[in-house]
Amino acid sequence: MTEFIQQVFNGLSLGSIYALIALGYTMIYGILRFINFAHGDVFMIGAFSGYYLGILFAFATVSGIASIGMALLIMLGAMIVTGALGFTIEKLVYKPLRKSPKLTILITAIGVSLFLEYGGQLVFGADPKSFPSLLENKPLINLSGAVIGSNPVVVLVTAGILMIGLRLIVMKTKIGTAMRAVSYNPTAASLMGININAVISFTFIIGSSLAGAAGILYGLNYPSIDPLMGILPGLKAFVAAVLGGIGNIPGAALGGMIIGLLETFVTGYISPTYRDAIAFGILILILLFKPTGLLGKKEIEKV
Repeated sequence: MTEFIQQVFNGLSLGSIYALIALGYTMIYGILRFINFAHGDVFMIGAFSGYYLGILFAFATVSGIASIGMALLIMLGAMIVTGALGFTIEKLVYKPLRKSPKLTILITAIGVSLFLEYGGQLVFGADPKSFPSLLENKPLINLSGAVIGSNPVVVLVTAGILMIGLRLIVMKTKIGTAMRAVSYNPTAASLMGININAVISFTFIIGSSLAGAAGILYGLNYPSIDPLMGILPGLKAFVAAVLGGIGNIPGAALGGMIIGLLETFVTGYISPTYRDAIAFGILILILLFKPTGLLGKKEIEKV
């Protein structure tokens, strides 16, 4: 029982990171109807932003309440950097291709991904780096003998706050209403006076910022980062978005949690060898038996 509780917390912590990345995939698909495969590498840039900001502020020597405030400042900085990166990618790369065939955009997204990965190796170096200790991982919760550290709880709570914040933006604000209108019918939204370009840019900024936050949270739990670290988490987050229903925000969050829990249980109870295979096995099953995902709805194409 003790090990099971531990695994549940570890799975939810990992799943919340996948969920934050998956939200970027699903938001961009909801607006533009394409998969931004460079999104996992934006997550990597977020982690490296946290790494260099951590060094700048000499984080490892700070502890206690002050460390929490500074960690939040680091996360905000990483979100600003990745938000600006997402905005730049959209303006320079995707906007000129908006009326191009989907295959062209897909190939371009893969090209942007490779550019960020190998550009990252050139700028940051190819060797893994140790992520700064932003917070001391102290024992925080004791459940039936299972001791839960503070870092998994911080990751889970922070991700939950960010997801709730996104939900409030989408459902309760004017820009959120515009995003939903563009998602349903871009032409009608444009005729109603909605600035389509502004909505798309805002979507990229929000999605990329969440990926940046996920990069910081990942560094807290797994303090080794490298320029290729975004490949597998990015693909697993894509699977999470498909599992929940691509284009569905609550579905992306749910899919991330499920992938995180299953991956953790497979690692803990079967073998770490299969931890990466589980996500892609789920992708095959979901495409075979429920291609719309758990919370997705079947779309009727107009011809």
